[in-house]
Amino acid sequence: MTDAVRRAGAISISVCILMSHTVAFAEEDPTTTRDYLNSVNAGVTNIMGSAGRESEQSREAMDELAAIAEENAPEEEEELSTLFMANVNNSLNVRTEPDAESEKAGLLYKDCGGRILERGEEWTRIQSGDLVGWVSNEYLLFDEEAEALANDVGFKVLKVNTDALRIREEPGEDARILGLVADGDELEVVDDSDSEWIKVAYEDEEGYVSAQYVDVTFSIDAGETMAAIKQREEEEAEAKRQALLHAQQAKVDADGNELKLLAALIQCEAGAYNTDGMLAVGACVMNRVRSGAYPNTIYSVIYASGQFTPALNGKVAAVYNTKVYDSCMQAAQAAINGQTNIGTATHFRRAGSHDGIVVGGNVFW
Repeated sequence: MTDAVRRAGAISISVCILMSHTVAFAEEDPTTTRDYLNSVNAGVTNIMGSAGRESEQSREAMDELAAIAEENAPEEEEELSTLFMANVNNSLNVRTEPDAESEKAGLLYKDCGGRILERGEEWTRIQSGDLVGWVSNEYLLFDEEAEALANDVGFKVLKVNTDALRIREEPGEDARILGLVADGDELEVVDDSDSEWIKVAYEDEEGYVSAQYVDVTFSIDAGETMAAIKQREEEEAEAKRQALLHAQQAKVDADGNELKLLAALIQCEAGAYNTDGMLAVGACVMNRVRSGAYPNTIYSVIYASGQFTPALNGKVAAVYNTKVYDSCMQAAQAAINGQTNIGTATHFRRAGSHDGIVVGGNVFW
């Protein structure tokens, strides 16, 4: 401790002692307080005078104390970013534990990101959408690198917070209305630099909505949980299956008699079912007509030996000669035109008797 520091401390202590004596005396003998205060003031004046003579040294001492305090003050912790971005070209495994051999919780894809839950030296626990798990740090970007990538690939989305919001052709209440969006609907933001009107992507156009009735958020792509991946893959497989089942087939030339004959068979085999069930029977017949394994006309397919019981027992002829339902005629025409909901199936029976595509009360294969 320097002499200047010691002197500054001594001056402060002396003043405090004198003030404490003043209070104590005033409480004990109020009648002599004035005389005592006069003597104390004189003493303080002498001390402060002495301090004044050494004011320069005192200031130096205080400056030195301030410097020491500043030097030893705890450093403020820098606020860490909670953003991460995936640093991969395709996909990245997210694990349930910080271990490469642990179970997969889901996948992160290129340009996906999210929030850091726990950052370690080798593994980081993250949240990206509904996906929560651990990722090796070597496949992640943090801090400035993460923010730069997020700004590059992210996008703004607005969410409507009113019952019905008008999308206008230009920014203004008098502009032509392009359409309406409901509460909770989301639109991609094209430009939100205007504080009153936000430019958005709407169907195949761009329009404007009032900023007063929307909430704008910045978004980046999120990862998928294993459950979500499984559901998506099942839905994709079903969509492909349906596409194959409904794939347009080649149109077959047929005259009015053949159309009515096919409709009569449909009425016998599926007249009690809905239009899908009717179409399926018609498509099955037409698949045989197109196939090289069967005769190539509607008449010869329907009356082939041992194939369609209603044709062989006379029911088809009876319907043909009386009344054929309009719905069956429409189903027959659709099948002739190449429409199908059973793919290229060429056989059917009552549902439950065979594996295959169940439509109406029949199963097709």
